[in-house]
Amino acid sequence: MKFSKIIIAMFVATVVLFSCNSKKSSVKLRNETDSLSYCFGVLVGQNLKDADLPSFNTELFKQAVVEAIAKQDPKIKPENAQMFLQTYFQKLQATNSEKNIKEGQEFLKTNKDKKGVVTTASGLQYEVEKEGTGAQPTKDDMVSIHYTGKLLDGTVFDSSYDRGQPQTLAVGAVIPGFTEALQLMKIGSKYKVYIPSELGYGANPPRGSKIKPNSVIIFEMELLSIEAPKKEEVKKK
Repeated sequence: MKFSKIIIAMFVATVVLFSCNSKKSSVKLRNETDSLSYCFGVLVGQNLKDADLPSFNTELFKQAVVEAIAKQDPKIKPENAQMFLQTYFQKLQATNSEKNIKEGQEFLKTNKDKKGVVTTASGLQYEVEKEGTGAQPTKDDMVSIHYTGKLLDGTVFDSSYDRGQPQTLAVGAVIPGFTEALQLMKIGSKYKVYIPSELGYGANPPRGSKIKPNSVIIFEMELLSIEAPKKEEVKKK
């Protein structure tokens, strides 16, 4: 995670939130300044939540904010704080990545023995919930699908069902595991697909996504139709 100057400024602006006790308080936004202050707090709180920190000392956080507002000399200079945070989150990401790899490997090892689960040569695992009778897409096709993407803990990170409309995509333009799974399906099929991290997003999931580095991801997917690309007409000489 990268901490920009604006994020650090947000930390400073939220002292009011930590000046309150732990009980839920009734916040009243009486003017633009109140709204501005509260909005900064919302964004900082969201960043802290997304950081998924193993531990956090709110009292020291509040002390640092108070000192900054009072223009007191901080115990750690801002530039050193920036460097510390960057190093810390690099180490945290590495630790979490190793944890995700181990959890994913253990899950796939157990899951492959589950009744109905098929494991391909690449390591992709899938279950056929409904077998279709239509054609199978190739890597060069466009398809219309419905899907829900989940993490191992059940967290949904993407869903065309939730958006209320199918997704049209190029079979060869998605992550390898998704591409492979689509080519196994016939129109009308519904599969549950377990994608190892190396066939998914690996160590670099989409920025802002709920997907953590090196995570196994699960898709419940339904192939609705194939929209093959138009072939260029060959001019006869």
